Amino acid sequence: MRISGLLIAVAFGAATVTLWGLANQPVAEPPWPREIQGFAFSPFGPGQDAVAGEFPTVEQIDADLALLKGRTRSVRTYTTEGTLAQVPALARKHGIKVALGAWIDARRFTNAAQVEQAIRLARQNPNVIRLIVGNEVVLRGDIPISELTAYLDRVRTAVKQPVSTAEPWHVWLRHPELADHVDYLAVHMLPYWEGISADAAIGYIDAKVAELEKAFPGKKIVLAEVGWPSNGRTREAAVASDANEAMFLRRFLDGARKQGYVYYLMEAFDQPWKAQSEGSVGAYWGVYDVHRQPKFPFKADIVRIPEWRVLATVAVGLAILMLAAFSVDSRKLANFGRSFLAVVAYASATAVVWVMYEYSQQYMTVTTVLVGLLMILGTTGVLAVLLAEAHEWAEAQWATSWRRLLRGPPDPASTPVELPKVSIHVPCYNEPPDMVIETLDALARLDYPEFEVLVIDNNTRDEAVWRPVEARCTELGARFRFFHVAPLAGFKAGALNFALGQTAPDAAIVAVIDSDYIVTSNWLRDLVPAFANPTMAIVQAPQDYRDPLGSAFKASCYAEYAGFFQIGMVTRNERNAIIQHGTMTLVRRSALQASGGWAEWCITEDAELGLRLFEQGWDATYIPRSYGQGLMPDTFNDFRKQRFRWAYGAMQILRRHASVLFNWRDPALTPGQRYHFLAGWLPWVADGANLLFNFAALAWSTGMVFAPATVDPPLMIFSVLPLSLFAFKAVKLVDLYRTCVGAGPRQIAAAALSGLALSHTVGVAVISGLLTKDKPFFRTPKQAPRHALLQALVSAREEWLMTIALLLAAWGVSEIDLMGSPDLAVWIVVLLIQTVPYIAAIIMSLVSALPLPASLVGLPSPTRHQDAPAGAATTAPGNWGHASIPETTVNAGYPDGK
Repeated sequence: MRISGLLIAVAFGAATVTLWGLANQPVAEPPWPREIQGFAFSPFGPGQDAVAGEFPTVEQIDADLALLKGRTRSVRTYTTEGTLAQVPALARKHGIKVALGAWIDARRFTNAAQVEQAIRLARQNPNVIRLIVGNEVVLRGDIPISELTAYLDRVRTAVKQPVSTAEPWHVWLRHPELADHVDYLAVHMLPYWEGISADAAIGYIDAKVAELEKAFPGKKIVLAEVGWPSNGRTREAAVASDANEAMFLRRFLDGARKQGYVYYLMEAFDQPWKAQSEGSVGAYWGVYDVHRQPKFPFKADIVRIPEWRVLATVAVGLAILMLAAFSVDSRKLANFGRSFLAVVAYASATAVVWVMYEYSQQYMTVTTVLVGLLMILGTTGVLAVLLAEAHEWAEAQWATSWRRLLRGPPDPASTPVELPKVSIHVPCYNEPPDMVIETLDALARLDYPEFEVLVIDNNTRDEAVWRPVEARCTELGARFRFFHVAPLAGFKAGALNFALGQTAPDAAIVAVIDSDYIVTSNWLRDLVPAFANPTMAIVQAPQDYRDPLGSAFKASCYAEYAGFFQIGMVTRNERNAIIQHGTMTLVRRSALQASGGWAEWCITEDAELGLRLFEQGWDATYIPRSYGQGLMPDTFNDFRKQRFRWAYGAMQILRRHASVLFNWRDPALTPGQRYHFLAGWLPWVADGANLLFNFAALAWSTGMVFAPATVDPPLMIFSVLPLSLFAFKAVKLVDLYRTCVGAGPRQIAAAALSGLALSHTVGVAVISGLLTKDKPFFRTPKQAPRHALLQALVSAREEWLMTIALLLAAWGVSEIDLMGSPDLAVWIVVLLIQTVPYIAAIIMSLVSALPLPASLVGLPSPTRHQDAPAGAATTAPGNWGHASIPETTVNAGYPDGK
């Protein structure tokens, strides 16, 4: 198995490197000419900002011009403000001509000064070959066209050089009257902004130039800006990248030579300060980066990611680490399962490396670093959940054997002659007496020689509730003892600790069931023999329910419960890492007492005890066969409160046992136990993180709506992994419920709906559990009346508010005009998908309030349990099983007979 695993890792590693190579094939393009006609020239360096008035020094400008000497014949400027007024004189020293710009905007008091300064500089510097008064003034709508033409007329009469104003091609066509006030057309040709692909961009420019020549015969056309960004948001077919910038510019320069174009490449150097007005893409139009280094090869073949070999190596190394972690204690996994994990590992590693690389190509500011750290943290969390889900999927589906699974009842010949005495503890609080009496009657029918039943009613105030139970215990004989204790602290754990103090001295095993459970007569006889193993501390049977036919709501809840007990608990059992439950559980008394009893500080005292016993070196086992059935929550509100308690308690346990759980060198837990507890709680932690993400998404979307020029949609690369995880979990659920639970399409849909409906509740519980010390224990009411429809809607008010907020956010950002940006489209999809759990909660709340039949979910008709009393209808689904486990003696109970 180790050899096959190694071969699989090597094969998929080779495939990964091959795919990286195929995606980065070198492409030959025309070489860059020795000298070009012109650059748009903004000599701002790192940390400098034209908007804030932080101008480059004269020395910096001179150094930039020295760098461009021999590479360009001329430069185009945009303003005469500050040190930029020195450009013509400095450029003349380096033999570079200047297209002098005067900045015109809505600040009329500065416009006149710009114009007069431009006139003066043009007269003083013979290397100024043309003037450009205003840059996209008409496009921005800063001043009326009449004011702009007045400035143009003033300059034309004052200088000998030709004068124009710079606008995109479509502005010239829309306002042909401008041409009467200029000597030439200064045209911006930036196909990226119009969503044109880099491949089609050159033909697009040629077509627009021809259109302008036809509209303005005799007017000279100067391409005052022509370029392509190396980074930024995708706009329809226009993708910003180093490779596309290199390809576009090298093709354009080759074509411009043939067409005889006069042009200024946009631009010489990257200008990060422009991101505040143009979005992130504004920083990346330079041929050289902000540190004055070339961004792409001028003559060599173009490769999309020049560093792809390094990245592929990192991806393969990361994937091998993942597979090495997967391989721990995985000798039972079939090669198909190993191949599945290899696909997930290599795909995930490649995605992570790609995401990190793409993000690292940005200019880092405090904001981008902080956002990047949060995004990386989120990506790491998504990856962890994805890998844990994949591992469970592989083990549940492609395990070749189950080493620790006890199959069916023990052989009578191997059963010990003397079975140890069992003390059964039944904690109660304000429970319907008829229901508790039914539980006690089932216990009285147990086929077991030595047992006692201790009923502990703690803090029930109404005597009419607990007195009938007390009377029934008296009727059932000396084996049944009833205790009404008030006050009693510690909730359920306090009641169980009280019972432990009242346990018969000769009882070696403590059994715990909830007061609504009807057990089978063979429960103890089948399970107690497992304690013949001296290291066995816990024997756990699944929680099961006898009322899934009560309504569509309960049938849906039942389907949701099934996944954990038929999939999760089975895989956890293989590494001695099950979650102990507070019902249908048997505990060795000596282990329980030595460990300090039940933890009254924790509202999930059962799971906490299980972990504590594991830390002390004890074993536990799970029997995937139903030996008792209880009642499910009657309303969605109670269903939600039950899950809140479970998730909150898990966080209490995580905090209290963190020193052991997160210390991989601590021998108290095996690696498998530590993995399953952390990985098992990881999806709940992810729900908490997802809740925080939703609030952040709403804030970000609000910024996008009200400040679209400065707040871009999140990078698509960060949305791909969460969306992939959502799809992955959906496919996993369908596959495992179909094969391991034996569920049909309606039951799978019901399970998914029920699970999603709890996401918000779990998220709130996780955050509360990590930030607060304790919460009151919430008892799940039994036989409670169905909520009225209005009450059900009110109970889901938080989910309603989040649904409305996310839908409004999705609508708001969809109104932003970003030229078909895939980043925006994917972000809208993310917002819409984020509404799914909230909508599921609203639906489940409504379903719980409506008298919908269980047949909507597709459960079978009721059948009598093997030894249930007359009138106690139970269902075939009560026979928990694991359909993919070889040689199991039980079935999952669904109609297909798996």
